[in-house]
Amino acid sequence: MLLLFLTAFLASLVTAAPISDGLIVIQETAWGYGAGGGIVGLIIFILDVLIFIEIFKSGRPTSHKILWALLVFFFPIVGLIIYYLFSDRQRYTSNYEALP
Repeated sequence: MLLLFLTAFLASLVTAAPISDGLIVIQETAWGYGAGGGIVGLIIFILDVLIFIEIFKSGRPTSHKILWALLVFFFPIVGLIIYYLFSDRQRYTSNYEALP
């Protein structure tokens, strides 16, 4: 009975899906906005990768490393700013040189 209900539910979702109107929007410049694409997105991605490397090389406890990494992962731009402002990076530099 449950299988029949799930099958009917999924079939109704498929038939209720909107059909594309054929309108395709092409971005004219490569300067995209936010962390979603373009050159700005690429810069944010590179900075986030550098932050991940710095977080996992630091002398922080593992739980703090995971929390900082999750913050930067789920909020790429805001997490990057919060990390630079509030992470106390100089205190946890042990075997590596922190990013400027």
